[in-house]
Amino acid sequence: MAEGKEFWRWTEYNWHDPDIDPKTADCVTAGVDVGSVSTQAVVMTDGKLFAYSSMRTGSDSPNSARNAMDWALKDTGLTVDDIQYCVGTGYGRVNVPFAQRPITEIACHARGANYIYGPSVRTVLDMGGQDCKAIHCDERGKVTAFLMNDKCAAGTGRGMEVFADLLSVPIEEMGEVSLDVSEEPPMVSSTCVVFAKSEAVGLLRKGWPKAKVLAAYHAAMAHRVVNLLDRIGTEEEFAITGGISKNTGIVTRLRRELGIQPLTTEYDAQIAGGIGAALFARALLMKQRRGR
Repeated sequence: MAEGKEFWRWTEYNWHDPDIDPKTADCVTAGVDVGSVSTQAVVMTDGKLFAYSSMRTGSDSPNSARNAMDWALKDTGLTVDDIQYCVGTGYGRVNVPFAQRPITEIACHARGANYIYGPSVRTVLDMGGQDCKAIHCDERGKVTAFLMNDKCAAGTGRGMEVFADLLSVPIEEMGEVSLDVSEEPPMVSSTCVVFAKSEAVGLLRKGWPKAKVLAAYHAAMAHRVVNLLDRIGTEEEFAITGGISKNTGIVTRLRRELGIQPLTTEYDAQIAGGIGAALFARALLMKQRRGR
């Protein structure tokens, strides 16, 4: 592997639908989910997904929001001025300079999960950069109950970044590597990422291979999430959103512990919060128009 490689760095990307002409749309809305690790900007035309981007959140939330939106709109023929209503969400939701209003990520992830997984979804697990949220919602994607675990980064994207650097394993490969064990090792015991890192260093010194250390960490992470879900109750129609939804090591272990197969989707589950925000923006725009 190349010296100086940033193993912790997630892939950044953007996309737009070449079959949609946004200039013919009656309603162009957007949602920007400014998270602690990454920012997603989503643009919808008449309630359909048109464009999005996902990029690293920098130290300046307003600038991160602008950069993500500019990248989502690249080569689409649209500019920020063409967006008729925008909602900000995520931990930096009040710092989206071109948003008309902020809405919590809990509400936006529930609404976004309803869109990408369908109206049957009742339990949503949002696994983000700095916390995990267990959400119950109804058939419209409206939140009916939620619990959040934000006491430590050990079960989040931040924790994953620490372990990727420690073990020199690309962050997007960690889930697969963690499954490359003949049997599950004992879980790391620490719930704090600092102590979990120290514990992992100790295991490496004992001669544990990287896959075994990652298996112990992923198992502990999944188990803590299951405890959170047990407190709120997990219904059969269960979906995962956020960046960790792409980690097969976590998803596989969640399925084993819960005895429930998480729903799958053709959409990118990491942009669920941005989709929900854009859908809220559409509803608010329609309400605004009716009030004229």
